Amino acid sequence: MVVAVSGDFIATLNHWKKELGADFPILSDYKHVVARQYGVFNEQTQLTNRTTLVIDTEGKIQAVIENRDAIDVTGALTACSRLKKG
Repeated sequence: MVVAVSGDFIATLNHWKKELGADFPILSDYKHVVARQYGVFNEQTQLTNRTTLVIDTEGKIQAVIENRDAIDVTGALTACSRLKKG
């Protein structure tokens, strides 16, 4: 299952979901609770670092993809395909 979480407000996320043609849920974390829990919120800049986390069915993080690489879904797809094989 793919779920996106963003620090943007719901109205902004609805725009991006439509713009991207995303067929997965995009959840708003505008208070940065989830980002803090996963250690990807930068307290100094008050921004969430762009990060893709691949989490297995047991809730364990199997891959962390950060910065520019997090924009490209290839790394996440590769990590997911490894999970399916394993």
